[in-house]
Amino acid sequence: MWKIANLEIESHVVLGPMAGVTSEAYRKFLKPFGVGLSFTEMVSDCGLFYGNENTLAYLPTQNTDRPVGIQLFGSKIENMQKAIEIIQKANIPYDFIDLNFGCPVPKVTKTGAGSSWLKKPQKIGEYVSQIVALSSKPVTAKIRLGWNDELVNFTQVVEQLEKAGVSAITIHARTTEQMYTGKADWNALAGLKMQMKIPLIISGDIFRLDDAIKALEVTKADAVMVARGAMGKPRLVEQIDKYLRTGVRLPDATLFEQSEYLKKYAQLLIEEKGERQAMMILRGIAPRFFNGYPGMKGLKSILSTNLVTKADLDTILSRIN
Repeated sequence: MWKIANLEIESHVVLGPMAGVTSEAYRKFLKPFGVGLSFTEMVSDCGLFYGNENTLAYLPTQNTDRPVGIQLFGSKIENMQKAIEIIQKANIPYDFIDLNFGCPVPKVTKTGAGSSWLKKPQKIGEYVSQIVALSSKPVTAKIRLGWNDELVNFTQVVEQLEKAGVSAITIHARTTEQMYTGKADWNALAGLKMQMKIPLIISGDIFRLDDAIKALEVTKADAVMVARGAMGKPRLVEQIDKYLRTGVRLPDATLFEQSEYLKKYAQLLIEEKGERQAMMILRGIAPRFFNGYPGMKGLKSILSTNLVTKADLDTILSRIN
C-alpha cells in the first residue's frame, strides 16, 4: 500500500499513458492483472476548452479502472486553468490531475508543452503552483531526466515541483533528445528518492519482470510504470504485482492464454469504439500479443493487415486453438 496525497493505492504497478492505446477499454482490460494506478491518454488543455470531440472522448466515464488520473498537457496557464475548471464541472470519475512535462514528440514540444518545460524549471514551479491551487484533486507530474545530455536537470525540476505542491512525480529515465532510443538510465536517479518527500514512480524500459525489480532496486521508487513493455503482455503486469507482493515469480503466458487475452481486449474495445474502429486499432496492437512466440510471423502479419471484423479476428486466432 502506498499513497498519493490521501489516495490509497494497492498495487505498486502503474499503467502509463500512451496516445492511441490507453483508452478506457485498455485500462479496464489491464486492471485485473494488477494495475494499481492508471492514466488517461494525454489530453490537450486547448482541446478541452474548445470542446474538441476527440479530446473529450479521452476523459474517463466509468469507475472500472480507478484510481485514474487525467493527464493534461499545455503551455499557457490560462488555458490549463480553463481545462481544469471544465473537468471539475463535468462530474466525471477521476482521482487526480497529472501534468505532462515528459512528452518528447516535436509536435508537442514545439508549442512549448510537454518536455520543453524542462528547459525552464523556475517557470514550471510558478505554473504548477497555480494549478495545484485551483485543482480540487491532487496534482502529479511526469518528467524526464532533462532536455539533452547537456541539460540533465531533473533534480532542479523535482525541487520546483515539490515546492509547487505536487503529490507525486513520475520520471522517465531518458532525456527529451533521446526520445525512446538508447537505454533508460535508472542509475541517474539513484539517491533521488532520499531527497523527496513525495512518491516517486520510475518509468522507462520495463519490458520484463527483472527490469522492474532492477529499476526499483536502483531508484528506491515507490512504484514502477509499465507502458510499451506491457502492450500485448498483460501477464507482465501480473508478474510484477505478484512478485512485489509475495516474491513469487509467475511463468510467462502460454500462446493459448495470449489468444484468450486478445479476445477479451478486443471485445472491450469493440464495446468502446465500435467494431470497425476497434479492428483498425487492433491492427497495431494485436500482433504484439504474439511477440517472442515461435512460428507466429505469418499470423502477426495477417493480424496487422487483414482485420476488418470481429469474425476476422476469431478466424485468425482459431489457428492457435
